[in-house]
Amino acid sequence: MNEAASGDGPRVRVRVPASSANLGPGYDSFGLALALFDEVIARRNGSGLRIEVSGVGAGTVPTDGRHLVARAAAAAFDAMDEPEPGMLLQCTNAMPHGSGLGSSAAAIVAGILVARALTPNGEQRLPDQEVFTLATRMEGHPDNVAPVLFGGITIAWCPAGPGSAPRSVRLRAHPDLRAIALVAERSCATEDARAALPATVPHADAAANSARAGLLVYALTTDPDLLLDATDDRLHQPYRAAVMPESFALLHRLRSAGIAAVLSGAGPSVLALGTHLPDPDSLRAAGFRATRVELWQSGATVEVLG
Repeated sequence: MNEAASGDGPRVRVRVPASSANLGPGYDSFGLALALFDEVIARRNGSGLRIEVSGVGAGTVPTDGRHLVARAAAAAFDAMDEPEPGMLLQCTNAMPHGSGLGSSAAAIVAGILVARALTPNGEQRLPDQEVFTLATRMEGHPDNVAPVLFGGITIAWCPAGPGSAPRSVRLRAHPDLRAIALVAERSCATEDARAALPATVPHADAAANSARAGLLVYALTTDPDLLLDATDDRLHQPYRAAVMPESFALLHRLRSAGIAAVLSGAGPSVLALGTHLPDPDSLRAAGFRATRVELWQSGATVEVLG
């Protein structure tokens, strides 16, 4: 996380990147930050809550305390034992909702960082690890939260044992690694995508995924030529085909052409990874918008505007 000095200014700007989780076999653990951003400009507002939304979600998302940024901010103020102030939140959204690009994790992280930045000694009262823990608790799993907070490629996990805080490590991506996002026009709730997963999987499939996840670390950091094999998944993607058949038709077409394509998070968007990716227009499919997207190394940023 790259955070500016807190200062005395009345407004702060929080910028959070999109993310793609799982990356094939790294279910609920691997994540990648992408240079597509939502932004929140916030200031204390005497009393009451006022939310303005532009971009994605304008006119459809709630503009009261039900808004996810506001809920996350409220949780962070509570964690710091800080009375929740009146606030003006100006949200400018670029991430599609329910697409598998981490919009909920981004909103949660943004709200927590807004609250911390508006609180005296906020960084001491809510250190980075506690931000990560709180965001993971609200999101339900750490795989999107980690790249939003820390940037780059991350592997996140929750240690065994009650009360254990989530942890993450950050990988240095191969310098030639590139990505194309095939953003689905329709959305799919994460709950629906998770409901498609079975309670158990065959031992052979679990063993294959374990091998692929290990190979994925090497492919992402050292030898991207191995990405097609490294992104093969048997743990979650095949079971979601019935929920999002268009996504799986696209996945099959891309992988059959030798392109390392994966379901982005819970879908329905698709992410293609490699060093020599074709022109996005050549990957177009009905119901999807193809665009190059840079990998984002810095994670969330907080800026005092004065």
